[in-house]
Amino acid sequence: MTSTLITGIGELTTNDDELGRLASSALVLDGDRVAWVGSAAGAPEADERLDVAGRAVLPGWVDSHTHLVFAGDRTAEFEARMAGEAYRAGGIAVTVAATRAATDAELAAGLRRHLAEAAAQGTTCVETKTGYGLTVADEVRAARIAAEAADEVTFLGAHLVPPGADAEEYLDLVCGPMLAAVAPHVRWADVFCETGAFDEEQSRRVLRAAAAHGLGLRVHGNQLGRGPGVRLAVEVGAASVDHCTHLADSDVAALADSATVATLLPACDLSTRQPLPPARRLLDAGATVALASNCNPGSSYTSSMAFCVATSVLQMGLSVEEAVRAATWGGARALRRETGDGAVGVLRPGARADVHVLDAPSVTHLAYRPGVPLTHAVWRAGERVR
Repeated sequence: MTSTLITGIGELTTNDDELGRLASSALVLDGDRVAWVGSAAGAPEADERLDVAGRAVLPGWVDSHTHLVFAGDRTAEFEARMAGEAYRAGGIAVTVAATRAATDAELAAGLRRHLAEAAAQGTTCVETKTGYGLTVADEVRAARIAAEAADEVTFLGAHLVPPGADAEEYLDLVCGPMLAAVAPHVRWADVFCETGAFDEEQSRRVLRAAAAHGLGLRVHGNQLGRGPGVRLAVEVGAASVDHCTHLADSDVAALADSATVATLLPACDLSTRQPLPPARRLLDAGATVALASNCNPGSSYTSSMAFCVATSVLQMGLSVEEAVRAATWGGARALRRETGDGAVGVLRPGARADVHVLDAPSVTHLAYRPGVPLTHAVWRAGERVR
């Protein structure tokens, strides 16, 4: 294996409690792991050497919520929404029809294209979901295709009741044959606990069935209004509850007292003209916060984690340091990948060699220069991808 010394780092964000943020630093990548981190003056030799000339370095973005196995286009829906129509959960059905009609090759190519687009912007670890098939065969197909390319795959058969289907009969399918068929290909299960999708008891049933199959749990909750999603996620010990746009004080307190991560999706809220989630309130209460893109064709068609970071700083009250941590370590925590050998979202010895070099001296430029493409170089698992 070839080792690489990245030196001349002006500012190094490690997300490690002991290492902290370092100036005039360096790191060594050896194979797919970080081998060494410290002062540039004390850097060891390596097979290759790259001087980044004072640029800022941080862990690759960890995008812990996407929907990338899909076909079709929902531009018309977006245009109508911008003209004043309200966002509704039922729009998913349009993508379901297009995805069912697509070939495996078309779905795989679309997934690879979106992952490459994200990597070019510094995203090195991606979770993606099923949920646009909603039949046993189509959900298994989506899970299999996703597992071939994405870091983490989530079963979201409980995304929507298909048009014309009986809700309870569809839940029987989701919790029975569909879950059993998909489980070998995924690590997580999710449910859209929202008006127009699944209510509290239906959502609890899905999560209990998934837990019985040994899957980790995630919840779409509190997107369109206050509801039971956050409370249910905490109750079942879900790794994350995603959206968290409309929160009661009791929701914030429950998250602060739990290990469930509040994953915020600000690009989605902007696209659907919802209020932005209360990030400052959550952090001040002691909750763990992640930022993710929610990249999908209907409500958030962006893969830019930098956009999410800038939005959270400029409009949601986070400091740049807090926002960057939420988009790296926070996402890793939401996927339970922030510790141990091969950890992501951190730069310390033993972590996966996921490195993002900015064409700027500090991460502050991510919000100081919003919308400007600042990614200079990217390594994913030790392989340079940009």
